[in-house]
Amino acid sequence: MPNDILFEMGPVFLGSRIKRLGERLQVGAAKVLADAGLPVQPTHMPLLAALDREPLTIGQLVQAVGTSQPGVTRGVSQLVDLGLVRSAACADQRQRLISLTPAGVAAMARAKLHIWPRIESAVDVLCQGEAAALLDRISAIEAMLETSPLDVLAAQATPDLLTIHDYSDDLAAAFHDINVEWIEAMFRLEATDRDVLENPRERIIAPGGAILFVEARGLGIVGTCALQKTGPTSFELTKMGVRTSARGLKAGEFLLAATIARAEAMQADPLYLLTNARCEAAIHLYEKLGFRHDAQIMAQYGARYARCDVAMLYGGAQV
Repeated sequence: MPNDILFEMGPVFLGSRIKRLGERLQVGAAKVLADAGLPVQPTHMPLLAALDREPLTIGQLVQAVGTSQPGVTRGVSQLVDLGLVRSAACADQRQRLISLTPAGVAAMARAKLHIWPRIESAVDVLCQGEAAALLDRISAIEAMLETSPLDVLAAQATPDLLTIHDYSDDLAAAFHDINVEWIEAMFRLEATDRDVLENPRERIIAPGGAILFVEARGLGIVGTCALQKTGPTSFELTKMGVRTSARGLKAGEFLLAATIARAEAMQADPLYLLTNARCEAAIHLYEKLGFRHDAQIMAQYGARYARCDVAMLYGGAQV
């Protein structure tokens, strides 16, 4: 059986969850209305309650109940058909004034006597005596949305969408799978690839290297990059890959910058990488963050991979 996605996603689907809650409450309210002999739906009751105070135009009803004009117009039309409200032309003839009929007045009296107390009591039970606090919180949210709609608040938000994690054995599978994904998509796995990917602790961590991972909020671990020690102070930036599902998030640039910072903290000299000209996007990113093509690195280290035809040396950020 599928899990409750609205529950699992929490604040992300707050609107959908509140809508679902409202629908469940209205199903129960409809039964209470039917049991009381009122031929109306729960959506009609706010309109009737507003009109019970004074006759109003459609525009005033929209303001009173806070819903859309088409919805209010449709509800009024239904109440007219039920004989509970009447619509009459105003003095200026440009608007119509909506008011309760005698049947509507009687329906409201019945609602206030037999329906509202029962529903209020039921809601108090559901809220475990904290209905007032819940309503205060809803009022505060509504007031905030009046001045700062959700899309505006979302545009202003700066959550930590990407975070860096160090290697741990429970991330070994992610290191393997992410790299296999991109290597097999463009080339073929070589023996040196398998050796490192299947033994990351022995081949990278134990000799003094590092493996970093980038986690995208809501997606989990989406990328990885390693610093493999190849000499007393030399390090190869290697096995950098980002899942296709994370494209467009700049996870690769975030990860590469973090890996370079880690290499600098480890006093890597030289810091280099080996790649292939087919990896154009990756090479552009390497260049952007301070790597330059280097023939000496190619001559010294390039034979490690059959696919290697590009060697780059880190020389600091480009201006």
